[in-house]
This record gives sequence, C-alpha cells and structure tokens, in this order.
Amino acid sequence: MTVPETTEATASTGAEAAAPTAAEPLRPHAEDAFADELTALAAVDDRPRPARWRLSPWAVATYLLGGTLPDGTVITPKYVGPRRIVEVAVTTLATDRALLLLGVPGTAKTWVSEHLAAAVSGDSTLLVQGTAGTPEEAIRYGWNYAQLLAHGPSRDALVPSPVMRAMAEGMTARVEELTRIPADVQDTLITILSEKTLPIPELGQEVQAVRGFNLIATANDRDRGVNDLSSALRRRFNTVVLPLPATPEAEVDIVSRRVDQIGRSLDLPATPEGIDEIRRVVTVFRELRDGVTTDGRTKLKSPSGTLSTAEAISVVTGGLALAAHFGDGVLRPADVAAGVLGAVVRDPAADRVIWQEYLETVVRERDGWKDFYRACREVSA
Repeated sequence: MTVPETTEATASTGAEAAAPTAAEPLRPHAEDAFADELTALAAVDDRPRPARWRLSPWAVATYLLGGTLPDGTVITPKYVGPRRIVEVAVTTLATDRALLLLGVPGTAKTWVSEHLAAAVSGDSTLLVQGTAGTPEEAIRYGWNYAQLLAHGPSRDALVPSPVMRAMAEGMTARVEELTRIPADVQDTLITILSEKTLPIPELGQEVQAVRGFNLIATANDRDRGVNDLSSALRRRFNTVVLPLPATPEAEVDIVSRRVDQIGRSLDLPATPEGIDEIRRVVTVFRELRDGVTTDGRTKLKSPSGTLSTAEAISVVTGGLALAAHFGDGVLRPADVAAGVLGAVVRDPAADRVIWQEYLETVVRERDGWKDFYRACREVSA
C-alpha cells in the first residue's frame, strides 16, 4: 500500500516536533511546585509534630516565611508580611480551632491557605469553592444516584465532600470565599467544627474527625453584608486578618517574586530590567488606594476598585507578555499602561474622572515619569 505524500509530510513534521509525552500543568499545586523545599524541611525537622502533620509548626512557618536551612537549602518566602500573623495561623491549626483568613481582596488569603495545607497535610486539593450557588452537599456529602436507585442508600452510594474526606483522613480542608456561600449552607459547618463529627442520617451513621483534621476558610471584608457569618459559626473560627503590605518596598518585593514565578511558568522574560515599571505600578496603586501621594502632600480621590497587590501582579504579568510577544522583551511604560487603566477604571463614569485628575495633577508633574504619562494618556484617549 502506497502512503500518500501528504501523510508522509505530516508524519515527518510530527516527528520533528517531538511533542512532550505528558502535559505539564500550567499551575502545579503548592505541594508539587515546592516539593523539593518541603522534602528538605522534613529532612532537618526534628521538632515535635502534631498528629498526621508532615512538618512541625516551626517548619511550616519557615516554609511560608522563607529562610536558609543548616544544610544550605534556601526556602523561598511564600508570604511577605508580619511573622506573628503566620505563627498565629499555624498555631491555630495545631489546636481544635478552625482558621479564618480575613482581608481585603488581593491580600494572599487563598495563596496562604493553599501553602498552609500543603505544608501541614501534603495535600492542598481538599477544597470547597464558595459561591452563591454552593450547595450543602459540597460541604457534607452527596450521592451517586445510579447506585442509590439500584441498591438504595449505602456507603458505596455516598460521595464524600472534601471536608468529609479531610475528617476521615486527618487532613486539612479548605473553604474559599466562605461569606459568598448562602447562610444556611455555611451553618452546616457548625456541627463539624464544634462536635468534630458529620452525621449521615440516611444511614444512621456518622463520620468522626480523626486527629490531624482542621479547616481553613477565607473571606474578604469587602463582602461584609453579602452572607455574614452567624455568631455561632464565627465563634468556631480563630480569625487572622491578612493586611495589605505595610511599605512600598514590601509590596514591590511581593509583586516581583510572584511575577517572576508566573513568568517562568509562561516562559516570559525575567523582571530585573522591568523593576522600575513594577515600582511605578505599585506606587500608582498605593497612592490611589490610600487617597494620598507618597510624600503626603496631595490628597487624592480613590476609585471604586481595590487596587490590590494581586491586581498589580496581574498588570505586570500582562505587561511582560506584551513585551515578550510584541516588544523587545524589556518591560516598558507602554506595556503596563493599559493594564493600569483597566484596574483603576472599573466604573467608567466616576473612575475615569478620578484617573484623569491623577494623571494630570500627579503623574504629569513627577520627575522621570514622562514616558509613563504619555503611555497612559494614549490608552486613556
């Protein structure tokens, strides 16, 4: 049988391409992305560990805050902020109290939650994503209806939730955006957190949490009034507030680190040559967020958006992609201007006026910002 020429050409091209045999995840879970660091910490960690913890509380805090181990291994910081906040969060998980990470959007609540679960349990995937449509089954359990109809209620027909699995295995469960979940669904956590048990009335059984189980929830305080936690549920949590970065230098450091990590996964250029633009984006966000210029001389109106650190990371990452694919690979004002505009102007009527006033009264007059001013004027026109 003669093989058509087109097929031969296709086969040759496919062989030359040598596509990878396994798909690489765009964003590996924390326990996979930082497996080497977790292994190195476990190897030198000789301190007491709570039941079923992979690391001691000291090692968990070191994993989040960073440091250098006795063997020279460098642990990269996952959270840049007050050490005491991390220590309180880790200590809470070592007790029978659940942990609530609270803060404005973009203060790394989800990021800290994921890394805490990875360091404590070695698995950050036992996750319930809170939305207005999150059902009770997402927190308790559901049913395999084919099994249910064929054989009636049984443990084989039961589909455990991530929380139920964490209870049975002594792991750390995570609930994201707790205040977005309807109040009646939130309250299914009360018995779980107070009695450490999950009743299954259909079977006349229950699942009791084994030692090592705990729960981390996140919520942002901009959502106050959406689905406020009942006082009964709030009492079951120890609340830790994650603040915005205290200084511009700390925020620049956070943005640079995260952009570098994201950029490596996307094969984008490194950020050192673009550090001036990172500092500029952070300055703009902080001034508009605080309602005053850095020198304290000029009062500003704040736009409706949060202008968080997470948004600054997104703006700079987008700018790097523009520089890599449509420029010379160096981050410049024109690469970040559109992203800054999109982050600031959420309400086209009110925010655009605030942005234009900021451009003309602050950015235009600032030394060394002429290119940034021109780029912002161009995209704002």
